[in-house]
Amino acid sequence: NWRFPPGRRVQSSKLGPTPPRLLTEEEFQLQGEVETRKALAELRSFCQSPEFSAWTTVSRIQSPKRFADFVGGACHVTPNEVSAHEREFGLESLSIDEELFEEDDDDDDVDEEEENISDSSGG
Repeated sequence: NWRFPPGRRVQSSKLGPTPPRLLTEEEFQLQGEVETRKALAELRSFCQSPEFSAWTTVSRIQSPKRFADFVGGACHVTPNEVSAHEREFGLESLSIDEELFEEDDDDDDVDEEEENISDSSGG
């Protein structure tokens, strides 16, 4: 006890480091939104800085007007892109996945019933 100051807790080397706490789905979504907004703001800021070569960049991209709108503060995705993303990754796709898994579970129940019938009939 005399080697460690009072109030200081020493973790045993046998225990090792404690694993990090995993995020909940809600925390993960929120962190993603916050970090995306922050990164987009940094990108806009850089694109408006003197170090940024606007002409070089604009000459290389497919949609210079859209890029200029983004740098000016417009959203980085179009409504059509949002809709496509929601269809592919949103709540609609989750319910479809759940239905597919429920159908698989129902098929397993039918297989078990057929096995029980064949077992009881001696076949």
